Amino acid sequence: MFLKSVVWFLLLWKSVASQQDFGFTYNGFRGVDMSLDGLAHITANGLLMLVNNTNQQVSHALYPDPIHFKNSSTGKALSFSTTFVFAVGETKFGGPGMAFVIAPSREFPDALPSNYFGLFNMTNIGKPSNHVIAIELDCLQNKEFNDIDGNHVGIDINDLKSVQSATASYFSDKENQFVNLSLTSGQLLQLWVEYYGAENQLNVTLAPVNIPKPTIPLLSLKIDLSEFIVDPMFVGFSSATYVLPVSYYVLGWSFETNGEARELTLSHLPKLPQTGHKMRHSLFIVVFSVIGATSVLISIFILQFIVRRKKKFAEVLEDWELDYRPHRFKYKDLYIATKGFKDKELLGTGDELLFDQTTTKMIRSWCQRFRIIKSVADALSYLHQEWEQVVVHRDFKSSNILLDKELYGRLGDFGLERLYDHGADPQTTHVVGTLGYLAPELGRTGKANPSVDVFAFGVFLLEIACGRRPIEPEASEEILDTVDPKLGLNYDVNEMELVLKLGLLCSHSIPTKRPHMVEVMRYLKGEVPLPKLRLLGLQTSIDDTDFVPSIGFGDVSVGSPYPRSPMTRSLSISQSLLSQGR
Repeated sequence: MFLKSVVWFLLLWKSVASQQDFGFTYNGFRGVDMSLDGLAHITANGLLMLVNNTNQQVSHALYPDPIHFKNSSTGKALSFSTTFVFAVGETKFGGPGMAFVIAPSREFPDALPSNYFGLFNMTNIGKPSNHVIAIELDCLQNKEFNDIDGNHVGIDINDLKSVQSATASYFSDKENQFVNLSLTSGQLLQLWVEYYGAENQLNVTLAPVNIPKPTIPLLSLKIDLSEFIVDPMFVGFSSATYVLPVSYYVLGWSFETNGEARELTLSHLPKLPQTGHKMRHSLFIVVFSVIGATSVLISIFILQFIVRRKKKFAEVLEDWELDYRPHRFKYKDLYIATKGFKDKELLGTGDELLFDQTTTKMIRSWCQRFRIIKSVADALSYLHQEWEQVVVHRDFKSSNILLDKELYGRLGDFGLERLYDHGADPQTTHVVGTLGYLAPELGRTGKANPSVDVFAFGVFLLEIACGRRPIEPEASEEILDTVDPKLGLNYDVNEMELVLKLGLLCSHSIPTKRPHMVEVMRYLKGEVPLPKLRLLGLQTSIDDTDFVPSIGFGDVSVGSPYPRSPMTRSLSISQSLLSQGR
């Protein structure tokens, strides 16, 4: 009887211990069994590479088996500790970033890329049923989620609005203060995440890999994770890409429940891939070691040739290209990249699906159109007011809007753009653009400011709503329908009314009466109501000259006054309907 009791006790103890004490340490990931999806993969030398340069994709790399995070008898969340060494490929532009995640499943259905980190989508974000805990390493400021900047660490609970966040930095014991770090510098960094169940304390600590763990954490939060954790859970990493190339790497990872994660052996971690600069530098050293003193004259000749070549190309670069890398390409490079400019290599053409009657891909859904409107408005808002300089597109039109596979609008063709500092006065320049989208004041002032893009955006709104081009000289003038007939009755009346009114407001003939794109975004999101029509300063009928620019200016050649176009007729009809309170 005594022997049976001992055996029973040992089996019970083993079961409880295996349920509550668990850990692993990976000094590199070569031969490690990981649950990978999306862009995540393990390189030949043992790097866990979360993403590559593929745009708008997600990535997950998780420990393959679920881990118990609760005491089986009390239901209290267990203490746990983890640390990992990571690096973000050096870039000036940032990116969505990456996150350490604790989740109830290895699947993240319909998770979105870019700023959603591959964790949530627009319908489930913020819901308590997610049971997702994440530590985000965010390299891009997203005002939608109240990000403090584009270089921060945050604690996320079921949402991407962090419950606590701080600019990336570490506490230096030597300097007795926090020292800033750049997540996108390309340097190796180490992160520690520690939860103390008895104290309900969650600490997050960041430091360069050559610095011992700081004594003061970057983030320290009093929180009981018991209510957010279900048992068991999966742990690992999640990331996503946006529209700019960036790479995220994890070099080593250690995890432990009910104890401190083991230290990583830094000397055993895999090496990051060499950048182009490092590879050229290494090649330079090898060549010189082989050639030696006998090749001095040849080396001098090569250096002189390189200097002359750089000077030659420096003459054709504009100032902004010096900071953000040259954007000119050789004809030979373009020919090779497109396999001889073949049609199958074409990435896309401009928002033509709106008018093409011969294709089954015509945009019929109002939901799709409204999504395109908001995504394009967001792009203009960023260019005008959120980037470090004011960017005026100057050729905004439907044919310069590309659509991705989810029918989000992407603004393209920046060949005519103008940049100037915030608060500065734009310089007078040649008037360029496309007829039907040109603001009428351009012929008088010749100054391209954000207001001219807003005017063109207003015309674009009316295009989307009415389903007609700004200028169609061959079309009939007997146009009685304001809303695109192809929509039938399948549209949201309130959204349609908002788009029509906003189109009229943005394309107002008086520049000062047009809203800024930030205001436009607030109208489209429903954050603020659109001003009453009588307060907009709009006439009850719109003369053609309110929407048609002056004749004979700049780079646009116009032979005679414009005929009364269907779009202009539609504007008059739509304004008349709206003024009557449709």
